[in-house]
Amino acid sequence: MDLLSSFISPFEVQLSFYHIFENLDKVAADPDNENAARATSLLHDARPFPELRNGITDISQIEENAGLIRRLLADYFPENLTYNEIKAVTFPYSNVIFNHSERFKNIIKAAGPDLNMNIRDFNQQQFYVFSCCLILNEFYGTALDFSQPLFYEIPTASGINKYYRILYNADFMEILATERSPALTRDEVDNLVNNYDDLDLWKKKIPPGTFLLKGFAMITLYDATVENVVSILKEKLLSYHSFGFRNSIESIFRSIYRVADIRVGFTSFDKEDDMFSLDKFGQQLPSFILPEGKSEAARKLLCEKSYFNLIELNTSFSINDTAEYLANNPVSYLANHFTTKNIGSFILAPLIKNKHMYGILEIVSPRSKVLNSINANLLDIVMPFLIDTIERIEGEFENQTQAVIQNQFTTIHNSVYWKFYAEAQKLILAHQIGEEYTLQEIVFPTVHPLYGQIDIKGSSEARNESVQKDLKKQLKWLLPILEEVNKETQNSFEKEENQISQYLIDIYQPLKAGTEHYISQYLDNTVHEHLRKIKDPDLIKDIQDYFVQTDKNAGEFHKYRKKYETTIQMINEKIASVLDENQIKAQRIFPHYYERFKTDGIEHNLYIGSSIAPKLEFDLLKLYQLRLWQLRTLCKMEAAHHHLKPQLPYDLEVTTLVLVYHATIDIRFRMDEKRFDIDGSYNARYEIVKKRIDKAFIQGTTERITKTGFITIVYLNETEEKEYVEYLRILQAEHILEKTIEKMDVEDLQGISGLKALRVGIVH
Repeated sequence: MDLLSSFISPFEVQLSFYHIFENLDKVAADPDNENAARATSLLHDARPFPELRNGITDISQIEENAGLIRRLLADYFPENLTYNEIKAVTFPYSNVIFNHSERFKNIIKAAGPDLNMNIRDFNQQQFYVFSCCLILNEFYGTALDFSQPLFYEIPTASGINKYYRILYNADFMEILATERSPALTRDEVDNLVNNYDDLDLWKKKIPPGTFLLKGFAMITLYDATVENVVSILKEKLLSYHSFGFRNSIESIFRSIYRVADIRVGFTSFDKEDDMFSLDKFGQQLPSFILPEGKSEAARKLLCEKSYFNLIELNTSFSINDTAEYLANNPVSYLANHFTTKNIGSFILAPLIKNKHMYGILEIVSPRSKVLNSINANLLDIVMPFLIDTIERIEGEFENQTQAVIQNQFTTIHNSVYWKFYAEAQKLILAHQIGEEYTLQEIVFPTVHPLYGQIDIKGSSEARNESVQKDLKKQLKWLLPILEEVNKETQNSFEKEENQISQYLIDIYQPLKAGTEHYISQYLDNTVHEHLRKIKDPDLIKDIQDYFVQTDKNAGEFHKYRKKYETTIQMINEKIASVLDENQIKAQRIFPHYYERFKTDGIEHNLYIGSSIAPKLEFDLLKLYQLRLWQLRTLCKMEAAHHHLKPQLPYDLEVTTLVLVYHATIDIRFRMDEKRFDIDGSYNARYEIVKKRIDKAFIQGTTERITKTGFITIVYLNETEEKEYVEYLRILQAEHILEKTIEKMDVEDLQGISGLKALRVGIVH
């Protein structure tokens, strides 16, 4: 049988030990070499079998000379390591393997007679192309890196799949050109390199059997089961809803735990109601905790100890003998329930992220003494992926829920409701008479845009300052506790104490992006987990007092962040209420589309034109009235903030900006986002200006165009300037604005130049 009969190959293959023989010849020729006699004996015994030196082409010749081959390779397969190493002779990517070490033989024997020694997930395409890459690197000047992890999947005697990483040693091999070898041009080589998936092209340019592969390779395997099943787990978790997911997950956990009868379950947890329930994501995994799949109170289903571990401490809970646990805790519902389900040992682990518990992962076995608190730690390698998956699935479920709400219940602004209503009627009427109808896009052409914003000045700096103050207080409170814990527990918290000291130094420096996150993560995932496990009565009071202050709503460690968030919320709600109230009056001028957004301040968009209210007569006077209304309303919003300032936890100022756009635009309703957006690439310039203008400087200075206590109006041409100066005169006459009007050029922005601005102080 051909040595590579399972795959078509660009090689003719000769298994040859000529490198071994060359070395034996040298040793035998040196009378001073202590191995000369052994080498001479081997050469003598091999003389009747010249194919060992010249090249074996048939598997039967390997079998016939197995003993002699083992002697030839004895230096590379030392007898004292044969039960330690998983080693054999082969060709790259081939399933022809021989001269196994004893450990390798035992693994194959345990797997049974049906074992298929093919490389996992390795096909004809990869085999041929990888072989050709060896040729290109050898003869055509390429340096292709085509290495990838290769694995054998081999079951144990108990049926658990184990995965072994394959390491090749090809030092005893060489690739030789033959009279059939092609002469490829540089263009042909480049074409091959750029067409990995075109197997026919590779076979055409480097036909089968056109090069000679001579020698032998050695493989060494190492057990990479955990590494591999984690990779498989990540792949399977991406297809959570696919058929067979449960069997795949159970197979993975059986490989990790090396327990053949493991089963895996999941139970959702609702912290607000303290309830366990079936998951709402398709129930791919069963719940072993729940009775008959019904929702129940967590305290009813869990015993006191398991509830404390899982729900309060958020740590795993495991029992290695359910019957024994039941005997010692006869009133435990959990132990009784698991006993009736023939669960002999189990591990329950909370799936939790950012203090939000999604549910309980259940690892169970009908046998006792196989699952316990020790091997519960094996979950650490897979928990991040499981948690991220549950978070992703719950997010997708939430998005689907929101999609239904948006699809069925989204409120359309009154000014444009008529067009949506008309389009919906066309769809319904078409369906009633059995006709197909495609919903037409909702577009309002040739509308005048108005944009304004009130931005909270220095909000980022204020937030950073609040974070620093809170973290300083927390770390200063925590450090003496850790020092005391170290005294009582013989420096078991020395590492944490040093780290907190370093963080305290860091927090006195200007706050960097991510500082709050990584300190909070370290406290939550490391320090707090350790502190919760301390039961020393001399320490627990201080620890409990500390944890009370971590509460986000009432704790001292969130005091300043809470003040900051309250400040932003108060400002936004106040000025938004002024805008919304005055919008009712604005709609009386002429119906127009209105939307606002809350960020660190309030932004609003207005669109007015005849296409929005085609049954009414629109003229530019309506636009002018709305522009004056906008300025007056923004001044009212600024004044409202000024009167609110004494009540604010943080004394934050605001800046006010209006953008005047010289042309009409088209707006289109985007079905994917359920909102209106600018239509057309030319009109998109308007959106670009909106995004960049608020941080712009006065031309030739480092002064921002926006200023506390002033309203800034950005425009492009002289006509708009004259128009807005008239509005400003009206507001000055009403004592809403100061008397002085500043005129300035705005610095050139990326892709935008020639903008100008007016700036006037607001009377408070």
